[in-house]
Amino acid sequence: MSFKSMIQDMKDEFGSISRKGFRSRSHRVVQDCTVTLDALRQSCWANMPPELLRDVLMRIEESDSDWRPRKNVVACAGVCRSWREIMKEIVKTPEVSGKLTFPISLKQPGPRDKLVQCFIRRNRSSQTYHLFLNLNEVANDDGKFLLAARKCKRPTYTDYIISLNAEDVSKGSSTYIGKLRSNFLGTKFTVYDAQPSNAGAKVSKCRSTRFVGMKQVSPRIPTGNYPVAHISYELNVLGARGPRRMLCIMDAIPAASIEPGGLAPTQTEFVPVNVDSFPSLHFFRSKSTRVDNFSSGPLPSPKDEVLTLKNKAPRWHEQLQCWCLNFNGRVTVASVKNFQLVASLGDGAGQENENVILQFGKVGEDLFTMDYQYPISAFQAFAICLSSFDTKIACE
Repeated sequence: MSFKSMIQDMKDEFGSISRKGFRSRSHRVVQDCTVTLDALRQSCWANMPPELLRDVLMRIEESDSDWRPRKNVVACAGVCRSWREIMKEIVKTPEVSGKLTFPISLKQPGPRDKLVQCFIRRNRSSQTYHLFLNLNEVANDDGKFLLAARKCKRPTYTDYIISLNAEDVSKGSSTYIGKLRSNFLGTKFTVYDAQPSNAGAKVSKCRSTRFVGMKQVSPRIPTGNYPVAHISYELNVLGARGPRRMLCIMDAIPAASIEPGGLAPTQTEFVPVNVDSFPSLHFFRSKSTRVDNFSSGPLPSPKDEVLTLKNKAPRWHEQLQCWCLNFNGRVTVASVKNFQLVASLGDGAGQENENVILQFGKVGEDLFTMDYQYPISAFQAFAICLSSFDTKIACE
């Protein structure tokens, strides 16, 4: 039996179970639930030995080479709890597999040996930005939706709300995962994560009520403000022509993560929240629950150096009379927003690593490419790129 026929057979079987269980639910709700549970227990898929199930799911995972067929992997994880737990063991993180399978993959560091190719679509009228994953290298690739952001301008600062849902980009949504906040001049930004990126993260002070758009909301889903990165743009007081100069301090990533064998904190799942007990509990059920949801990699302590990224210095092209960077064909339109970020070496002024960790550039009127790799995640890369869209009064 092929994997495709097996999954189809599984869908048919669970579909018949669902029809049998809910045929007369208006009259016999309790009895129907019992029938459904009994049918599930009698299913050949639910009674499959764990060893055999693990072997079958491993073969499904290994047979998928690109994004679209990996919907089979997600379908397997949605069958039941035992299937989902085994899929968590089998599916590797983006660092190892180079693939974004589940939503938590957006909070995990990218692969070490290659750049994850994405693109951002800007909608000027709605002030929204959508991040997509390139499924192939074709220019007209529709992509796979990953994240959405919405610009919320305030008198003294600007917020970019980031969500997993393109239709509901607000802090009151259960799909809210973080935000980017700028100062008045647009020269300094802070990236906030709704959940801690590591077990030692500290939440910053936040208000109990939040303003989204022009409406005041008190979300039922408790979220925190955990600063994970600080971005600063160098002031251009004299108005000199040239590319922007930026510096990114990744508070949650140790500087040693870019060295061979170095590790960056990797979140393994979204922290479960007991909404009914909020606000008596500070965003989490218990201390043990918070710690268990993260990998055992080294976490940056106050004594350790955190990763610092700086824009790669461009070269002046005499024939073209402009500043140039090698984007390997991923950027086609000259723009002051274009940049490449590399690790800044702390042992000397002006020294930098040649390995590009994040690059962002313009390819159309409202279309931009975003490529990133280890040790930053898609969420962190997207937030950094959003800072390039904001108006900078004193930098240009």
